[in-house]
Amino acid sequence: MSSNDLSVELTAPNGTKYTQPTGLFINNEFVKSKAGEKITSINPTDESEIASVYAAGAEDVDIAVAAAREAFKTWRDIMPTERGGMMLKLADLVDAHSKTLATIETWDNGKPYSVALNEDINEVSSTLRYYAGYADKLHGQTIDVGPAKLAYTIREPLGVCAQIIPWNYPLAMAAWKLGPALACGNTVVLKSAEQTPLSILYFANLVKEAGFPPGVVNLLNGYGKDAGAALAGHLGVDKIAFTGSTATARTIMKAAAVNLKNITLETGGKSPLLVFDDADLEQAAKWAHVGIMSNQGQVCCATSRVLVQEGCYDKFVALFKDTIKNTSKIGDPFSDDTFQGPQVTKAQYERVISYIDSGKSEGATLAMGGTAHKNVNGGKGFFIDPTVFTDVKASMKIYQEEVFGPFVVVASFKTEVEAVERANDTTYGLGSAVFTQDIAKAHRVARKIEAGMVWVNSSNDGDFRIPFGGVKQSGIGRELGEAGLEAYTNAKAVHVNLGTRL
Repeated sequence: MSSNDLSVELTAPNGTKYTQPTGLFINNEFVKSKAGEKITSINPTDESEIASVYAAGAEDVDIAVAAAREAFKTWRDIMPTERGGMMLKLADLVDAHSKTLATIETWDNGKPYSVALNEDINEVSSTLRYYAGYADKLHGQTIDVGPAKLAYTIREPLGVCAQIIPWNYPLAMAAWKLGPALACGNTVVLKSAEQTPLSILYFANLVKEAGFPPGVVNLLNGYGKDAGAALAGHLGVDKIAFTGSTATARTIMKAAAVNLKNITLETGGKSPLLVFDDADLEQAAKWAHVGIMSNQGQVCCATSRVLVQEGCYDKFVALFKDTIKNTSKIGDPFSDDTFQGPQVTKAQYERVISYIDSGKSEGATLAMGGTAHKNVNGGKGFFIDPTVFTDVKASMKIYQEEVFGPFVVVASFKTEVEAVERANDTTYGLGSAVFTQDIAKAHRVARKIEAGMVWVNSSNDGDFRIPFGGVKQSGIGRELGEAGLEAYTNAKAVHVNLGTRL
């Protein structure tokens, strides 16, 4: 490994050699933070240090916001087709650098390389292309109120948008937010999660190469308590979009009130998956596995509460356990046959372990897992066996609280009415799933579940063309799909007097 002040030459565990930027990306240049503070990225597979990058403080946030504000003056008036063209070029560059980007994601996040390459990075370029297509298709409308007035609306960009992304899908979540913001003519200051600071800085090089003017996209690393708080309360920021925990979202919402920022929040979940007696149980078991065990269980909309009708409860649990046993191979995330890598950090690993202890103490039945997995790297790394608790009561902590790991609770219900009541017995409302071969029942239950999304006979097979978001304490607003554009424009009404005289 060799380095200079603003980059370091690295060789990843899979042999990939690349130059890792370490600065703050402001005005299309990498710079040091004013205070010189750094964040160290840890490889969760073996607990070794990968690299250290500069961490932004309040002064750096001021500089980045000022750059975005200055750039907005001209960026908003660039021909929309030209904006879309830059986004298309950025998507092409993401595809051209996909193996390096996927390598970085796997190295400091722990997700399997095959998933990072074939799912995450593909979603980044696909999302950017999707919104690039919308750049020159944002239309206002004319409103007929009679011949004495011409009334019309204009869809205008908001201005400077702060975006705070999580560590579970670093680049994909960045694309979810950058895509609509840039297509609508906004400028951006984006802060990545301190746990996964590396891939967004490599991505920054591609932003510049794609031709985006200085100040349009500014990418910072920094701690939430410092850079995140500075962005949330900044008077020069017009909008804040955040993905992360519900607790942090409350703090951001309070800080954003200082100038009544436009906000989009995508927060936690404890999403239910309902299995009725008439379901295809083999398919239900396989989808239930996908719904909770993908990405090491670190998915905000994971269907982590499985509710099964009494008539098929035992059979489903047996199939579910077999599916986990046969599919969830734990190992080095760079190995082709690995399904589950480590949890992202030691703190997250310890959090999951604490919920395992809670489930045991509350009297739930530990049906599978429940231990740290020590058969990788000589016991190093933050690996946890897939864990299933059965006979879980609604009053238990593990039933109500988001764990964010390979951890699922299974409970039973008697009737459709009880199933809906149990599904809605939560402060969250992000995702949900219903398994039945009765199409009328499926639609009926889907309407009654209090959630932003319902999957029927699948789980967590989202799509960048479909709106994503929650109700209750799972968030405010929607991302993805055409609905994602609404969060990044204002509708200005123009009244033209054509004949009313006083």
